[in-house]
Amino acid sequence: MPCAGCDEHSELRRAEQGLAAPAVLRAVSVVAAVLRVVGCLAVQFAALIAPYVAGALWHSAAVAQEAAEAAASAAPAKPASNEEREAQQKLDTLRTQIKQLADQRKATEAQKGGVAVELRERETRIAAVARELRTLQEKLAEQQQSLDALQLRKKELEEKLKSQRDALAALLRSAYALGRHEEIKLILQQNEVATTSRVLAYHRYFQRARMGRIEELLADLVDLAKVQQAIEAQVVEIEATRGERNSESTRLQAEKLEREAMLDTLELSLKDQAARLDALGKDESALLRLLERLRDVFADIPKQLKAAEPFAERRGRLPWPLPGKVAVGFGSSDDSGRAISGIVVAADSGTEVRAVSHGRVAYADWLKGYGLILILDHGDGYMSLYGYNETLLKDVGDWVDAGEPIATAGTSGGRKSAGLYFELRARGKPLDPRSWLKPGP
Repeated sequence: MPCAGCDEHSELRRAEQGLAAPAVLRAVSVVAAVLRVVGCLAVQFAALIAPYVAGALWHSAAVAQEAAEAAASAAPAKPASNEEREAQQKLDTLRTQIKQLADQRKATEAQKGGVAVELRERETRIAAVARELRTLQEKLAEQQQSLDALQLRKKELEEKLKSQRDALAALLRSAYALGRHEEIKLILQQNEVATTSRVLAYHRYFQRARMGRIEELLADLVDLAKVQQAIEAQVVEIEATRGERNSESTRLQAEKLEREAMLDTLELSLKDQAARLDALGKDESALLRLLERLRDVFADIPKQLKAAEPFAERRGRLPWPLPGKVAVGFGSSDDSGRAISGIVVAADSGTEVRAVSHGRVAYADWLKGYGLILILDHGDGYMSLYGYNETLLKDVGDWVDAGEPIATAGTSGGRKSAGLYFELRARGKPLDPRSWLKPGP
């Protein structure tokens, strides 16, 4: 950006060269020029850092607001530019996403509580069914014992009935042999009347006793058959009830397992959401700290780098940082499920990563979510980021030319497969790298 003190650069260079001045005067001139340049670059830094901080998608609403206020206090007031408005829109989107994630976590917590209550109710019902099944089993055992006793009694009565039948059959055969005048024959065979009367009485008594016994046995058999039939029907009913209860118990057990699985899923979802929120906050803090650490670097970077041509004019002609296939496109989700602001190029570990344009190393260190990352400042608000590296070959402050090796591709940052994360930004706004790089890697 234009600055009234930018002409101090030439003074600084003349002072350093010591044109026609004694040593002491040259030193004084250098000091004065440095002081004037520092004042100029302080203004440049405020203008450079404000949109970059505002454009960082990872800042939370509170952190972004603090950064914006800090930048506003350091820079002179001016109307909001299109880039600033776009950055503010992105920050609004970020705040909405954070709120949605927090609301989702609260809803998941509530759902977890509801599932836990339902699970407890199901388990209580399963316990009640198990107790009822146990009671039915005990009742069934008692009925079986009664049935066994009745069957034993039936067998004894059948044996008695068989004896009585045999006796009755013998009696009938005797009666048939004697004919219809059996009593008359008994009377005629006796000499005394008293004896005859007594014999007839005995005969009739035995007849009645025998018939009564037979009737009693027949009645017992009828009752026994009824009791056995009732018990068998009861056993069938108990068996059916037990089968029904077993089915219900099986169904409830399946529901219990389903609810437990749902509870596990919700638990994992809660952990994932908590991890995402935690990671989001940590990434924001890390980025803010990074920007603070970059102040010293930005302070001594001239507004225009000594490149063959301005970075903005090289759109569509930048060389690829390394050969390889684009594994994750701009705006797509990476391994962590986060929408990225760059691209991921698949490559073997150790493949050289080269600068896409002339610039100065503004950052070279490990950053959460990006692993070993190197950031090049190309001037006029343009930056390129190179992440997931195995090794960084340059240090902060180093100048590099286009095509110069600056790192080697790797899996840092928790990546499962080797590659390079590449991102371009203009005044804090992410750019689609494929529209700036040459067609095809």
